[in-house]
Amino acid sequence: MVDARIRSIFKKGSKTYFYSTFFFPKMVKDDVSILYGFVRKADDFVDTIPQQVDSFMDFRASYRRALSGERTGDIVIDSFVDLMDRKGFEESWVEAFLQSMEDDITISSYDTLKRLERYLYGSSEVIGLMMARVMGLPEESHTAARYLGKAMQYINFIRDIEEDLGLGRSYFPSREMHRFGLEALNFEETSRKPEAFHGFVNAQIDRYFHWMETAEAGFKHIPRRYLIPIKTASDMYKWTARKISANPFTVYRRKVKPSLNRIVYTALWNAISTHKHPDIPATIPAPQLAIMH
Repeated sequence: MVDARIRSIFKKGSKTYFYSTFFFPKMVKDDVSILYGFVRKADDFVDTIPQQVDSFMDFRASYRRALSGERTGDIVIDSFVDLMDRKGFEESWVEAFLQSMEDDITISSYDTLKRLERYLYGSSEVIGLMMARVMGLPEESHTAARYLGKAMQYINFIRDIEEDLGLGRSYFPSREMHRFGLEALNFEETSRKPEAFHGFVNAQIDRYFHWMETAEAGFKHIPRRYLIPIKTASDMYKWTARKISANPFTVYRRKVKPSLNRIVYTALWNAISTHKHPDIPATIPAPQLAIMH
């Protein structure tokens, strides 16, 4: 059984992921908790004010000691390295993740999508690759796994515009902001140029949906017992994207997240629809979505 401290980190870090994983078989659910406990703990060090730089560096050093065979006494790190060994995670994936976390200490903005995508690879695409290994998916699924991680991270960027500005960061390519006539994404700037902000945000959401199309093309590689939670998380991110698209200024008022009821309902719907049509990932009908809160 996974340590309660790891599950607590996971639950606190992502309600959508945490409750979606209830529909995994227990062994997979435990492994996903270990994976997300590790990445969340590392991320939390760099997402605080002030940043806990020394703690992050100690965390990374402890991980590398654990990789060499030492038991560090940190249940999050030791459990993750055991998981790496069992599931065959590539060390380069973890190093890419840790490098992106370090970038959050030293880099506050990106001028082009190409530069941002290097960050996205380490912060999200490799997590998709690790999830594919946890589920034992074939190599053919890896492109889709990377795109799923990247797409979900991009919606997080959009949802968290205000929060990230408070941390002194902006993840969107500055050249694209300038193309829409925006010098920055703070409310003072965007409230003076609402049409430009609407256009900019919806262009980013269009990019997200394009990436999601590639990701969902790989759902055919996922066994039904694993597809339910994966598709549920995917559906919740699409719901978030549509809510923000309807009113981009919502991101300045609250963090757009689905309710627990919505997550559970969606998971149940996916369980039913994938049972009826196991080879065709179903979409929740619009009338059903409208009644969920």
